[in-house]
Amino acid sequence: MYVSLLNVKDYRNAEARSVELCEGRNAFVGCNARGKTNLLEAIYFSGVGKSFRTPRDRELIKDGRERAFISVTAQKESVSDTVRTVIDRVTNKRVSINNIPITRMSELMGVCPVVLFCPDGLKIIKEAPADRRRFMDIALCQASKAYFSLLSQYNKILLSRNKLLKSGTATDNTLMPWDILLADAGSKIVKTRRGYIKKLSPVAAKKHEFLSDGAETLELNYEGENGETAEEVKAAILARLSADREADLRLKYTHAGPHKDDIAIKVNGTDVRSFGSQGQQRTAALSMKLAEMELMTEVIGTSPVLLLDDVFGELDGIRRKKLMSLLENFQSVVTATDGADMNEFGVNIINI
Repeated sequence: MYVSLLNVKDYRNAEARSVELCEGRNAFVGCNARGKTNLLEAIYFSGVGKSFRTPRDRELIKDGRERAFISVTAQKESVSDTVRTVIDRVTNKRVSINNIPITRMSELMGVCPVVLFCPDGLKIIKEAPADRRRFMDIALCQASKAYFSLLSQYNKILLSRNKLLKSGTATDNTLMPWDILLADAGSKIVKTRRGYIKKLSPVAAKKHEFLSDGAETLELNYEGENGETAEEVKAAILARLSADREADLRLKYTHAGPHKDDIAIKVNGTDVRSFGSQGQQRTAALSMKLAEMELMTEVIGTSPVLLLDDVFGELDGIRRKKLMSLLENFQSVVTATDGADMNEFGVNIINI
């Protein structure tokens, strides 16, 4: 799969912009503050239905305008799909696929699959567990509409349980039905995530070994309730909810469940979440993203678009060349202030 055409209007700093992309390596090149990342963001938005820079859609509308428009055409062999998004200051965003409005965001998943690495990508290594959970969930949601629905269901159950705790009227009897629902949906999430990380780890290790020129080994492990089957995980979550009952009632929120899980990330046996160097953390994060690309391609049967924002300036010459060599077999879009050193790789340079 590749994006052949991007159109935006009254989006961020762009009054109107149309960009054609090639199937291989593309680069948005220009000075800072010209809008390179904005265009990358527009492609990402069309893939997952949200920005990677702000949770507030209205911030994407150009100052002084009432609404913004994004249109992305994705090519899959001889079939093309056009995702159009209208972001309004008054109403909720409206998304259509081939001019047919969607009613649920799950319908968007997989139409224009994307994988992003940006300066904030280091959050999946050195920031809070929530960033690592988001890394897993975005990948799994794009690969499976069923997972998207399951995660939405779990979040609604969790919200209801927390609301009951905050009301001050919660008891063992009133919490138990929510515990069962939470454990049932949560066990399926844990099992899916653990299976994903088990597959991702050896692929990411190979990418990391290549990028580090064999100097480092990467290992990933899922941190959550134990259990081989969903039923075993469900029993473990229920036991933890029971053990945490007093704390939940006192602090008025749910302490146990997949919304608290994490990924252990080790380089050469050292936990890089806390003790890795900047270079190790960056290479580990990039390796995880490249592995995400490979696994998603296997699952959905087509390669997603790899979006790389301001990455090359942080890599030395050797790692830059190694990364470029990994971008040969799928579409990528990068941002850079200087495209001179990209000419040798046959990159389609788009001046912004």
